[in-house]
Amino acid sequence: MPPIAIATLVIIAANILISIKGFNDFSFFEKYKFNIASIRRGEHIRMFSSGFLHADFSHLLFNMLTLYFFAGVVIDALGTPKFVIIYVASLIVGSLLSFYFNKDKYHYSAIGASGAVTGILYAAILFVPNAKLYLFFAIPIPAWLFGVAYLLYSIYGMKNKVGNIGHDAHFGGAIAGYVLTLAFAPGLIAHSTWIVVLLAVPILLLFILHKLGKL
Repeated sequence: MPPIAIATLVIIAANILISIKGFNDFSFFEKYKFNIASIRRGEHIRMFSSGFLHADFSHLLFNMLTLYFFAGVVIDALGTPKFVIIYVASLIVGSLLSFYFNKDKYHYSAIGASGAVTGILYAAILFVPNAKLYLFFAIPIPAWLFGVAYLLYSIYGMKNKVGNIGHDAHFGGAIAGYVLTLAFAPGLIAHSTWIVVLLAVPILLLFILHKLGKL
């Protein structure tokens, strides 16, 4: 297994400790989860704190394993400070997009680091687009195809309310990861033009569908 950077270890530890606190303290969980009504009352800390809470150990494990496997790619390419910026920005943009699409659903709640982790995943895909990822843990596909398919599925999930999943937060995280990675490493635009364009397709599609009132 690849060595783990201090920044990754700190983020994983924070997620574990805060999530376990939430598992065992219902009032703490309720106080810091993402909730539209509470945010509209001014409890903006929930936009950030919810990214460190998880529904259960399997939810926590999946997000932290994904972060573990892709954080190193981003750190090696950009360094620790920019990795942390992408992680935090992806978390916040994921929450902002989720708030935007659900602002009139006062009951809407969400938790999880998925937005932040998706931002790191999308950043890593820009650097290693041909790395093999395993769909359903069995079918190998190139990372760029996984990234495009994942966001297209997120659009489908947002439109059709599929599952108890914050598809909009995932999408917001991916947008932040994509934009910041290209801002930090603009050479990717010339070096991997077709990958940059392909990964932009679902993002553009989201805005077009929203503009047309289809989402």
